[in-house]
Amino acid sequence: MEFGNLAQQVYDLANSDDPLSKPVKEALQVIEECLNDYGPQHVSLSFNGGKDCTVLLHLYVAALARRLSQPAELPPIPAIYIAVPSPFPVLETFIDQATKDYNLDLYYCRPPNDGDDMILPPVNGESGQGRYTSAEKAKVNHGMKQALEVYKSRFPDIQAILVGTRRTDPHGASLSYRNMTDSGWPRYVRVNPIINWSYSDVWNYLRKLKVPYCSLYDEGYTSLGSTYNTLPNPALLVPPYRTPDNRDVSVASPIIATERKPPVADAAKVPRTFETSPLPNYSVPLTTYMSTPTPSYRPAYELHDGSLERLGRVRTMGVSNA
Repeated sequence: MEFGNLAQQVYDLANSDDPLSKPVKEALQVIEECLNDYGPQHVSLSFNGGKDCTVLLHLYVAALARRLSQPAELPPIPAIYIAVPSPFPVLETFIDQATKDYNLDLYYCRPPNDGDDMILPPVNGESGQGRYTSAEKAKVNHGMKQALEVYKSRFPDIQAILVGTRRTDPHGASLSYRNMTDSGWPRYVRVNPIINWSYSDVWNYLRKLKVPYCSLYDEGYTSLGSTYNTLPNPALLVPPYRTPDNRDVSVASPIIATERKPPVADAAKVPRTFETSPLPNYSVPLTTYMSTPTPSYRPAYELHDGSLERLGRVRTMGVSNA
């Protein structure tokens, strides 16, 4: 990967007239101030392979490369991966590839075997977990706290962790650009560069700059957690379509016909007529969906209502930044 070109593309976008320029410029400023205050050797990145932290990783690498005289050779980047129980294999494959591509010094923290989907620690008294019981929250927090304690003991020089939390996350509404972890937790400054980004901002950035992301998002997943609690988003489900004479309708002919029955007593004597209406412009032929009982889903970037982002998440003991 050519890190100099990556940085140039990102900073050109930040200084352009593109609607994305404002959130990109804001995120870069937060990252740059963090690097100025702590230094790259004292900053780590929380990376779990989700779309949000993939955006953050790309932005962070751009900021690091910008600071170096020879951006083609980035030093290893400290990072931490706190895995959920039963992670998607394809997600971990993506994490491995991203680790190589971006030269991450990634430390893997595995959860307890009986744990469930976990979150980053609460900050300033705001856990964001009000809909869960005290026992559930205690179990989640114990696993996350334990992972961060191990990381602190292994890498005591790390003072700040970049996190891909956004304002619309269940636990992100009250966060700022920087938040210190609560008393009793390993002492870290949590830095949230994309806190004000929307769901559409994330996907516009990934697609505009052609940033590689986990392939699960192309299969209808919009928020990734454990295999125990993550399903494709039902808002992206593609229904099967057929014409009244049982013909398949494909993208090449994106019209569906609906029979219009005449209000007469002897309808059999009246010629059959049909009204037509356009179908959504799906990226694959609809015959694919008609020929198999397996449900098919549109990709995550076609979800236009960001409030439905977690519609595919089953109730769990926590939330992830994906």
